[in-house]
This record gives sequence, C-alpha cells and structure tokens, in this order.
Amino acid sequence: MTKRRTFLSNLAALATVPIAWSAGLARAATQSYDFSPQQQGRAHAPKDPDALRLIAGYRFVTPGVLTVAVAPFATPIATYATDARSIVGSDPDYAQLVADALGLRLQLVPVAWPDWPLGLVSGRYDAVISNVGVTEKRKQKFDFTTYRLGLHGFYVRDDSSIKSISEPRDIAGLRIITGSGAIQERILLEWNRRNVAQGLKEATLQYYDDGASERLALLSGRADAIFNPHAPLAYEAATQGQIRQVGTVNAGWPFKADVAIATRKGSGLAQALTSATNGLIRGGQYRAALARWGLQSEALAHSETNPPGFPDA
Repeated sequence: MTKRRTFLSNLAALATVPIAWSAGLARAATQSYDFSPQQQGRAHAPKDPDALRLIAGYRFVTPGVLTVAVAPFATPIATYATDARSIVGSDPDYAQLVADALGLRLQLVPVAWPDWPLGLVSGRYDAVISNVGVTEKRKQKFDFTTYRLGLHGFYVRDDSSIKSISEPRDIAGLRIITGSGAIQERILLEWNRRNVAQGLKEATLQYYDDGASERLALLSGRADAIFNPHAPLAYEAATQGQIRQVGTVNAGWPFKADVAIATRKGSGLAQALTSATNGLIRGGQYRAALARWGLQSEALAHSETNPPGFPDA
C-alpha cells in the first residue's frame, strides 16, 4: 500500500495534463495521459453481431457482465487512478472495448499478477487482461486471444551515441541493465553466447533492486542501456524526456510471445473474444485505444486464438 500511495501522490498532479519533454530535447511531445477515475476520453465500440453469436452458449460469472481480472502494476498498461480505487490504462481501455462489442457491462477485478491463474481456473472471473504473454505451457491450461505485441525495449540516455540495437552484435561490449531471472535476461544471455561464438565481446549485465536505482545508473553513465518491457519505458520516455528508444525485440525472441486475453480452457469464450478484437481492429477503436496511452507500436494487424507461443523449457 505504501508504494501505491506514493505513486498516486506523484500522479495526482499529472491527471489530464499534457506531457512536455525536457528542455534539452529538440522534439516536442504531444502525448497526454488521463489518470482521472472518470476516463471521459475512453474509447467505446458498438455491439459486434458475429461475436455475440459466438457467446450464445457461454455462462458468464455474472449475467450481463464481463468480469475481467487485471493487475494494476505498471503505467501505462494498468494502474490506479487518482481516486486510488479505479483502474485505468491501456488494458482497462481494451477490456472496455471488448465488453462493448459483446454487449456487456465491464467489471474489473484487481489482482496480484501471480494470482491470476488460480482465480481464472476457480471461476472468479471470465477473463484475464493483464499483459499475459502466450506460452506453450500456459496454453495447456488456458485459451488465449492475442491483442498486443509482446515487446521489450532497449532504451538509452537521450544524449547517448547509440542509435540502434536490433541484433546480438549491437550489444557487444555494452553495459546493459535488465531484470534478473526475467525473459529479457534470457534474451541477452543468448545474444552474449552468440557474440562470444563470433569472437565479439560480451555485454555486461547489471541488476538493480528498484527502478530508481536503474535510472540513476543509466543517467549517470554507469550503464549504457536498459532492456526491459517496452510499455513502461515508453511512458517514462514520453513523460520525463531523459531516455529514448533505440530498439525493440519480441519477448519470445527468437520466437513470438504476444500479449493475450487468458480464458478458461475449452470454455468457448476465446473465439468470441478473438472475433470481437478483429472487429475492433477493423473499426479503428483498437488503435485509438492504444494511441491514447502511447502504445501504437504494440498494435497487432489481427488477433489470433491460441497461436504458437514461447516454447517453455
């Protein structure tokens, strides 16, 4: 609760205020973020007849309601509004669009991210929309509807000489901050292995206990880059203007691990959600919702049901 209250106190002054880049930047930001509980700018969508037909035999947790679990863990994906109760962000906006397409009222249920599998299996909610990546192991227990690219981003200090990081050789000899034991660390370790095999220098990986320490290391020049989930870093770049993106990599590299709605295995709901999502893509509401939170680069061309996911060991 302390971390949440501290974040909210810092956030309150930002609600509905346009964000400006730091004076040292040559470019100007036009992105703005609304953290008010009212969310007057949230996109809505009409009912989707095709999706409605596909949910005819499904029994919702609460009749007439799409009950969705979401972990308010990171801006702009999902966080608490300035009232410290309402959940706002890109995932809640997408959940609202899906509920609209199905002709249902949306009920968001805040959960701790590690708790979503048990809650979904036990029937506490119909779906989980909370930055869940598709993996082959998870597909054994759940059905998935993809709705966003699973991206990790390389970010550097704004005045860094690094222009692009897109392949293993680009990190040779760099000092890179990443998450210990996380999927992004796995990618960097494999890139290091490939570089060493080609006679290139390893990147030095750095680990910190909190985001503030990571930023201090990067901004003070003790690290050359940070490699972590893209969306929170993109938000930081837009709001603080001290870092910039130099590359993105799919979280499942060299495979794909896109972000998806999780539903109970065999419930039949996934097909309806996929149909609804593709309708939202065609109608433009999907991209509008992503653009509202600066996540246009994570847009999918089309949604899939249970696509190939990351091949868990």
